[in-house]
Amino acid sequence: MSNALAVAHVTQALALLIESNLRPEIDMAVSVETRKPPADPPTEPTITVFLYQVTHNPSMRNTDLPTRASDGTLVNRPVAALDLHYVISAYGEESELVGQRLIGCVARVMREFPVLPADVVEEAGRRPYLAGSDLASSAQKVRFTPLQMDIDETSKLWGMLHQTPYSLSMTYQGSLVLVEGREEPERSRPVERTEVRVGAGVPSADSPAGGGTPARGAGSPGVALTTDPADGHGHAPPAKGPDAEETPAEPAPARPASRKGTAKSTTAAKKSPAGKSPGQRAGSGKSAPARGAGRTGRGKARRPGGDQGSGGEASHDKES
Repeated sequence: MSNALAVAHVTQALALLIESNLRPEIDMAVSVETRKPPADPPTEPTITVFLYQVTHNPSMRNTDLPTRASDGTLVNRPVAALDLHYVISAYGEESELVGQRLIGCVARVMREFPVLPADVVEEAGRRPYLAGSDLASSAQKVRFTPLQMDIDETSKLWGMLHQTPYSLSMTYQGSLVLVEGREEPERSRPVERTEVRVGAGVPSADSPAGGGTPARGAGSPGVALTTDPADGHGHAPPAKGPDAEETPAEPAPARPASRKGTAKSTTAAKKSPAGKSPGQRAGSGKSAPARGAGRTGRGKARRPGGDQGSGGEASHDKES
């Protein structure tokens, strides 16, 4: 990141890069100036580096949004991602093709050094009017790429320069220049207290090791367990208090049926025909008398009462 002086710093560094790499092809003194092409073309060997347009980088212009919270406090320091567009023009004696020789050296230098070297950036920052620029400490390097402009675009560019005759030139784009905001965001407060809550139904390490399902609330701090003697499982009683949550106890598992009763029922089902009771005969709707029923019936008919003991006592009272 860098401050607002980064734009001017890049322009000065680009001019210094071209000026220091014109040899060995050019053995004459060349003036490299950071200004727009002059209205009166100079006859001395001159190269002008003119920043004619500054645009926002399309891929980085929205990466830092949002920078502020809903209450207006600064969350992230805003950063402007910029692309710098330069037109580099060459002037000199036309009879000796000085301008063409200079523009050829410019093309070579920009191809050799597509990224601004760190030493050139540091040297350019020693200018008094660039004091306070921190472009040299920025991790983002500035890369230059050539721009292809046709006749129509070139005529529009030079048409913006009022009363300036066209001169042999080349256009380049410098990316990426990051201009950082001045305001520092507030640091978040350190964590003063941590609180961990465990919800109901989460098993804990204190669960009984005898198998079965661990009781609900066993992992919750401060929850006592009660044991149901019917099923041997622990259940957490409902918490008492205005803010406590009630945890329903799990119902006891159903006991399996007795093996004896199961065996008797199976035996009775085997003895009886399908869909009929043991007292019914197959193929008949009437009930067959049970074994020994005649003798039992005859014995009951001889007694005056339903019970043998009670009948005898009733007869003895009548005779007396």
